[in-house]
Amino acid sequence: MQPWRSHEERLSRYFNYVEKTLKEISVKACGELRVKVEEVIDYAKRYYEDAKHYMKLGDYSTSYVCIAYCEGLLDSLKLLGLVDVR
Repeated sequence: MQPWRSHEERLSRYFNYVEKTLKEISVKACGELRVKVEEVIDYAKRYYEDAKHYMKLGDYSTSYVCIAYCEGLLDSLKLLGLVDVR
């Protein structure tokens, strides 16, 4: 596997994965749990936007932290069976 040429290239791959997931995600939970799941998805979206913002500033460490946290939130919802991703 080739090493990344730049932080922007590496982060872009994370961003592409998250963008695809956010476009294709559907909530399976109902009622009060559904509201909580949608809240977690909203947090993930905010971390995604923060990651893009910090990358533009050249603060790559913070950008990596934000995108990793975003992915973790989305992955946990998938592992718990609370969402589907096409």
